[in-house]
Amino acid sequence: MRAFFSTLDHLVASVFNLIAIVSSALLTGLVFFMVIARYVLEWSIVGLDEVALISAMWLYMTGAMIASRRAEHLVVDFLPQQLTSERLLRLHQRVIALIMLATTIFFMYLAWRMFGFATKRPQSTPGLGLPEIIPLSAVMLASVGCFAYALRDLITGKACHNPKETGDE
Repeated sequence: MRAFFSTLDHLVASVFNLIAIVSSALLTGLVFFMVIARYVLEWSIVGLDEVALISAMWLYMTGAMIASRRAEHLVVDFLPQQLTSERLLRLHQRVIALIMLATTIFFMYLAWRMFGFATKRPQSTPGLGLPEIIPLSAVMLASVGCFAYALRDLITGKACHNPKETGDE
């Protein structure tokens, strides 16, 4: 069973990394082209900013999932550095995981409401007419992915980087 979850984790991580690379390259290329087109060629191309914005949404939300997967999200580690008891440190990790789980449940709730609104009243971008559901699906995926990693952290007890651990397992 552990091998299955390890394989699944590596597969999901590969997909997240691919999405991050593609959306980052697309965002960088589009913004660079828009700057050159506007200031050198004096062109204004309708809709490119919309595609760049959608790429940015996918990049940011995928980045959030990658950080959650690696437990590299923002952490204040003053308290764990001061704790001398291994038991208190493990308790601290569980409390952090519980807080993260509650936060991601709220994130999922908000994403679900936003997604529901978008399906009831479909909207599209003004330039290219791209459905707004495309960037919203990135938010929905990120909320579910971050929830899954928060649940994993609660179960394993490793919600964030432990400054007292010397190596990776």
